[in-house]
Amino acid sequence: MLFQHNNVGLFHFISRQFLSKPHLFSSISSSPRLNKTSCIQYLKNCESMTHLKQIQTQIFRVGLHQNHDTLNKLMVFCTDPSLGNLHYAEKIFNYIQNPSLFIYNVLIKAFAKKGSFRKSISVFGQLRKHGLWPDNFTYPYVFKAIGCLGESWKGAKVHGFVVKTGLEFDTYVCNSLMDMYAELGKVENFKKLFDEMPERDKVSWNVMISGYVRRRRFEDAVNVFWQMRRESNEKPDEATVVSTLSACTTLKNLELGKEIHGYVANELGFTTVIGNALLDMYAKCGCLSVARQIFDEMHTKNVICWTSMVSGYVNCGELDEARKLFEKSPTRDIVLWTAMINGYVQFNCFDEAVALFREMQIRRVKPDKFTVVALLTGCAQLGALEQGKWIHGYIDENRISVDTVVGTSLIEMYAKCGCVEKSLDIFYELKEKDTASWTSIICALAMNGKTSKALELFLEMKQAGATPDDITFIGVLSACGHGGLVEEGRQFFNSMTKQYEIEPKLEHYGCLIDLLGRAGKLDEAEKLIEEVPKENSEILVPLYGSLLSACRIHGDVEMGERVAEWLVKIESSDSSIHMLLANIYASADRWEDVTKVRRKMKDLGVKKVPGCSSIEVNGIVHEFVVGDPSHSEMREIYSMLDRLARPLLDSEESEIEREILVPVCWSGPSTRVALCNDSYVLHLILQRKVDPLVNLMKVEKVLDSTYDMIGGLD
Repeated sequence: MLFQHNNVGLFHFISRQFLSKPHLFSSISSSPRLNKTSCIQYLKNCESMTHLKQIQTQIFRVGLHQNHDTLNKLMVFCTDPSLGNLHYAEKIFNYIQNPSLFIYNVLIKAFAKKGSFRKSISVFGQLRKHGLWPDNFTYPYVFKAIGCLGESWKGAKVHGFVVKTGLEFDTYVCNSLMDMYAELGKVENFKKLFDEMPERDKVSWNVMISGYVRRRRFEDAVNVFWQMRRESNEKPDEATVVSTLSACTTLKNLELGKEIHGYVANELGFTTVIGNALLDMYAKCGCLSVARQIFDEMHTKNVICWTSMVSGYVNCGELDEARKLFEKSPTRDIVLWTAMINGYVQFNCFDEAVALFREMQIRRVKPDKFTVVALLTGCAQLGALEQGKWIHGYIDENRISVDTVVGTSLIEMYAKCGCVEKSLDIFYELKEKDTASWTSIICALAMNGKTSKALELFLEMKQAGATPDDITFIGVLSACGHGGLVEEGRQFFNSMTKQYEIEPKLEHYGCLIDLLGRAGKLDEAEKLIEEVPKENSEILVPLYGSLLSACRIHGDVEMGERVAEWLVKIESSDSSIHMLLANIYASADRWEDVTKVRRKMKDLGVKKVPGCSSIEVNGIVHEFVVGDPSHSEMREIYSMLDRLARPLLDSEESEIEREILVPVCWSGPSTRVALCNDSYVLHLILQRKVDPLVNLMKVEKVLDSTYDMIGGLD
């Protein structure tokens, strides 16, 4: 018997439910004589689960429930994603005593396609338990399930079954096995499989290219595309083109992108999917005219192409064009709204971003986590704490899940607004913590000078099993810099390269050089710069700039001159180099050299870039630029700044006077400008809370901390 005895109850229930009503068989006798052929024909023509259950009742009545072909058709219909019912299919499966391999395969496939990956693997386990040998239709969906679950050990185990069944070189199985390893991040595994394949079809090449793209190995993806063109008779199809264009987009490989465009135009032909990929590639490579031409010529425009075109304008800073296109879009999904909001944030148009967000709410478009992340990023950039709190409240009120993505943005926003304790609260409330969230809180603490806590959490991160990445170590090294922990900084830098095999980037060298420079170890810092791998000298400019700043702090005129001379050869128009050198000379009382530096700046046409600062007061963000008196309360601000500066100028014992208030580099108006560049002072003034005598110590501290920015002002 194919069915167990307890299936009688199931089919009696179906009989009672459907035979008492008009149904598919109402035009024939109450006991229709079905044979296998007519039964299968009925199942082929079945249009709903109601009809299927009626047919199933008749199948049982005439004894065809033992027939393999009938059961196969029954399961195929029940697992159909559009017409069937997977739960019902599972129920029928559980009543079959000895399911065939075909039925197992149908159910494994159905569960995998629905996303019920554990059930798919469970059915595979039952198949093995019942002594059946999987075939090349079984494995692909099992591998898909394992890849999506991220269970590498299980993938290796099932790979072993494949070898035992002699299917390791079956193209269909091998393609799915490569795809699983790509999903699991096992690059060497899927490359080895690809290299050893006796025969490769088009899918094999596509899996290899898309696998590299998924693992962000874009150069490798492009190389496989060229290999396909050289070595294979297979011609690239839509999947090949889209994956390769994705790699071109990230690499900004416009030359290859144009070649693929030519291939599409001359051989393959355009589809909406290919059009979207080409449009996105040209837009992200800055070729907006070509992107717009493709966009205008597309017969069918979906929301993806509208979003790509809007994003292209946004990324090139053409916000007006982006907004015009946004307004013309017939369909605006959440991705398009978020792209436009993110564009405003990216180019510091925060008011426009908030206004668009409010319009989005009026139109009843529900924001997702990426929308609020874009807004939180804007708040962080401006230090707009009150706005950030409002968005945080909106997240809570609308029950937007605070996952690691949203949580990380909240941590960064509060940290950059100076509320590091609130950042810690958010971090501890996160149910799940990934590398990004650990990194975010470590960087937040480092930014706010909380060295001990930052390093404490770095230790906790490792104990929790999270793996630090390159950005984590930037935060850790920055924390060491704030705390003056030279030896610890060296140790962390070494462990990054040796223990975690992370290639040091310019930022890591910069942190360590800054740490050594602050500690007065200038020779060691210079030696480290010389060890930095470099393709060209330009990449060393930020590192030598940091060393020059350290020379100013420690008064090393000889090294300062040497470093400044090197920097001027590369970046002669950078005003900060000249200003730092002038301040080094000023600290050494070499006023003639200060004058020479300033004269050289004038001859070269180098002008100091105006400083810019912003502060949020009572929910309103105020921006200030040096030399711009357009603020509505600037007269009152200047008056207050003069009152603050006077005691400093009159004090002969002031540390500020000894270091900064020198004849060439400083005067009364400069003091005003310097103060005007500090958000804390402006906050106090705008709140009408400044008393020059009471706050003098605070202002001195402010001026000292902004020395590098203001040194050398007229």
